[in-house]
Amino acid sequence: MTVAARNALLVVAKRPAAGRTKTRLTPPLSPEQAAALYECLLRDTLDLIRRVPDVYPAIAFLPDAPQDGRARDYFAALAPDFELLPQEGADLGARLDNVLSHYLARGYERVAVMNSDGPTLPVASLTAAFEELENGADVVLGPADDGGYYLIGLKRPAPRLLREVRMSTPTVLADTLALAAEEGLRVALLPIWYDIDDVAALERLQTELMNAGDGVAPRTRAFLARETSNVRSET
Repeated sequence: MTVAARNALLVVAKRPAAGRTKTRLTPPLSPEQAAALYECLLRDTLDLIRRVPDVYPAIAFLPDAPQDGRARDYFAALAPDFELLPQEGADLGARLDNVLSHYLARGYERVAVMNSDGPTLPVASLTAAFEELENGADVVLGPADDGGYYLIGLKRPAPRLLREVRMSTPTVLADTLALAAEEGLRVALLPIWYDIDDVAALERLQTELMNAGDGVAPRTRAFLARETSNVRSET
């Protein structure tokens, strides 16, 4: 088995749609702008994953509705080089547990799942996730500055860490660490980063991109320059 066959890196995503994606950015963005921005964030995130060496890439996508193939078709066209896996489960924690367990059961030794809205995350952080797992960590977490995490990686299923944590709260990371301690799991933490979930984060992203190299998040950069140059003045 090759190194790439031992490591799987997944991104959780949903098909962009006005009124359904990045709704906390409306206003100042219109629903259509928010959906378009999310697609840029997603495309730039996929490019980050393509730059991580020796990983098998996959998209864990949220189906639009039962028997609705539009989401699969969208992602198949967007990223034909990624495997597609529909998310299944009653809530986010269950869905994350299912996708991680799916790839671990298929024989991947280290599996990590990340979010789709941190387009300026350094590739080194993603590479480090697999290095930490290879070097003895049972769990690797990428802390987000809102109290959650942008990545979780495992070497074996750990359902309590996902199913017993209330997601989308300011205590997700702390609650996950507490459960990991109860389970006797060794945890490694990656550098802190941020998600583009609200206007403050969007403004932070704009500032970061103004000072970043041209190759950083090019689609998001172009969108912000074209569509939201006046975000600060509107907020």
